[in-house]
Amino acid sequence: MAELLQIKNLSKRYADTLAVNNISFSVPENTCFGLLGPNGAGKTTTIEMMEGILKPTSGEILFQGKPLNKDYYQRVGIQFQHTAIQDFLTVGETLTLFSKFYQKTLSRDELIEMCALEEIIDRDTRKLSGGQRQRLLLALAMLNDPKIIFLDEPTTGLDPQSRRNFWQLINNIKKQNKTILLTTHYMDEAESLCDEIVIVDQGKIIHQGTPQAMLAEHFDGSIISLPASLAKELNDKNIIFQANNQRVEILTVDVDASIRQLLDHNLSLDGLQIRTPNLEDLFIKLTGHHLRN
Repeated sequence: MAELLQIKNLSKRYADTLAVNNISFSVPENTCFGLLGPNGAGKTTTIEMMEGILKPTSGEILFQGKPLNKDYYQRVGIQFQHTAIQDFLTVGETLTLFSKFYQKTLSRDELIEMCALEEIIDRDTRKLSGGQRQRLLLALAMLNDPKIIFLDEPTTGLDPQSRRNFWQLINNIKKQNKTILLTTHYMDEAESLCDEIVIVDQGKIIHQGTPQAMLAEHFDGSIISLPASLAKELNDKNIIFQANNQRVEILTVDVDASIRQLLDHNLSLDGLQIRTPNLEDLFIKLTGHHLRN
């Protein structure tokens, strides 16, 4: 698979702070690539350098093997987390306005269908719901028929149904031979959408790979989850567990044997849940804290 973007020894310094510390990775063509990290990890700075908004202190970014230039900016689409839209315009009028900024654009009908705007095309943008507004912003990012689309936490604040509807749009866009670079604080979103992931913390890459390979490397088995009220009893019985959001979790390769052990110690199984490890578990294991910390 061809490499669309190459990030080589990229660093960014602000006074005495090294926000991004000599990171390197490649973004393959026609994939959804996730860049994850807690607040202050250097994720946003990295993205803004890749978008061409910030100039690196050192290192380089190559697009199809060449340094970023004016042609690159015409071939990039960006859905910022916060984008100002002109008031008193309809969705259709907004598409027309923003299309004037580009030399080449997708057809209006194609955009409307791709981003599911049919029912709101004549609606005042001030009257859009959160999910409708995000679909409009996605259409604006797609206007110039970009080769790569940057999506900066696109589903933050959306209800679960709107989030999943937006995921479907992203998957549909990927099928159009587009490359998507996604930042998100939702691990289920990254796990569902991303073909490959880079996790950054304190300005450095701490792990990268496909979600499946990363989980297989660090976990073997299942997780038994119990209410946090059992923490003291588990400690007293020398049963190893991890605290996680009002729950205690036991990693096990043999669920039946672990449950028998709990029963043998007369521990309550009320509220017991069994699940497979996910990216949130991996992030906690690697960094010691949740993604939003």
